[in-house]
Amino acid sequence: MNYVAKVLIVDDTPENIGVLFELLNTHHFDVFIAQSGENALQIAESESPDIVLLDIMMPGGMDGFEVCRQLKANEMTSDIPVIFMTALAETGDKIRGFKLGAVDYVTKPFHQEEVLARIDTHLTLRALQQQLQLKNKHLQQEIEERKRIEEELQVANQTLQQLANLDGLTLIANRRRFDEYLTQSWQHHQYIKKPLALLFCDIDYFKNYNDHYGHLMGDDCLQKVATALSKATRKPCDLAARYGGEEFALVLPETRLEDAIRIAQRLQSIIADLKLEHASSKVSPYITLSIGVVVTIPTPEQSPQMLLAKADQALYRAKTQGRNQIVTQE
Repeated sequence: MNYVAKVLIVDDTPENIGVLFELLNTHHFDVFIAQSGENALQIAESESPDIVLLDIMMPGGMDGFEVCRQLKANEMTSDIPVIFMTALAETGDKIRGFKLGAVDYVTKPFHQEEVLARIDTHLTLRALQQQLQLKNKHLQQEIEERKRIEEELQVANQTLQQLANLDGLTLIANRRRFDEYLTQSWQHHQYIKKPLALLFCDIDYFKNYNDHYGHLMGDDCLQKVATALSKATRKPCDLAARYGGEEFALVLPETRLEDAIRIAQRLQSIIADLKLEHASSKVSPYITLSIGVVVTIPTPEQSPQMLLAKADQALYRAKTQGRNQIVTQE
């Protein structure tokens, strides 16, 4: 079914209305009539015509110019093309009409072919404009949808990245993230020439703990120790990580030896306050940690692996010397 275009005729002269109505009705337009400016504005808002034929010289206080101005000021009618009808030929009136938003003029007396041609032209332009607006709307929707999807993907990627860097059980940094962060910190501290500290920690007699209490309790213990490590850190740049099994590590950027020892002592204090029973421990009735501490100012002649080796040596000494203690390594 073909669409029938709506035309609003605004004129106070019955003869003009009759001529235009017959012409447009014959050419299968849906025609509306308004004989005053006020009535024209009401019909335009309620019927949404596709085009308005508007007489300039209207009775009362609202002439065609004012009707056009109000049509263009109303969001509901601002896009409707307005063709002025006038017997006036002064250039000033035409300019004024165009400035108000009119798209064309026809002069009285009417030439039917001209009226039809101008109406067809502006209906075609309006249809093209509406198509363009619709395409732009769809394009904007596609852009917004794509932006939404990209934002969701970005969040998902960030989440995956975070998950890839976390230990699944304890939810602190995993070994992969630890190795990456230690290397980055090493390179940075070579440049700034400031001390980098590393703590290696081991839960004392954890195998005995698992054998005695079971692996579920063991997992719970590991989670509590990981939380304690996070609480013991001082700065946002400090990294607590699960190194493997019951071994944990703390990377402490820009940290001197005395400060690193204080953090190790704070960690042992937090663990002690937890009072996690460990009936099969040989050093305490509660869970304890052995901690190795090493601090160095990185140089090109050294490597992160050397720092790791020293921390491991310090931890080994802490365990061989009786456990539940802090040992430093030069």
